[in-house]
Amino acid sequence: MTPKYQIRSASLADLEEMLTILPELADFEIPAKRDAKDLWMGDADLLRATLVGDAPASYADVAVDPDDNVLGLVLITMRDELMSHAPSAHLEAIVVAPRARGKGLGRALLQHSEATSRARGADSLSLHVFAANHRARSLYDGSGFDSELVRAIKWFDS
Repeated sequence: MTPKYQIRSASLADLEEMLTILPELADFEIPAKRDAKDLWMGDADLLRATLVGDAPASYADVAVDPDDNVLGLVLITMRDELMSHAPSAHLEAIVVAPRARGKGLGRALLQHSEATSRARGADSLSLHVFAANHRARSLYDGSGFDSELVRAIKWFDS
């Protein structure tokens, strides 16, 4: 049986397709006072910088179908762990195109991220996720991630 996708390093030729699915990072009930674009525009900038070589601590991989169409992506930055300063990786973004959801691709991309981060010397993989992003939280909880920190914000009236 031919695999329905393969995961490989992203290239500059993948950028436009990657940018078309990046807004899917905001495909959940966005918290009040948040703009959906703010949830992915920084990742778009980092992705561009990564693919042109201006972000050497970061790397991007894509899942592609047999015709080399992008189905999903991961964007990872190698950096010290927040508290212990041990070698770590941070999952900046993981996104699956709507047409590829529900087929295990998100889990495969997450497992790939763990393996590639470990191969690059990381002792851990961290990520941020909104409390209301139930689909993502389910993936992370089912993959053994520990939600050890809670980030709180209080908005001041203008």
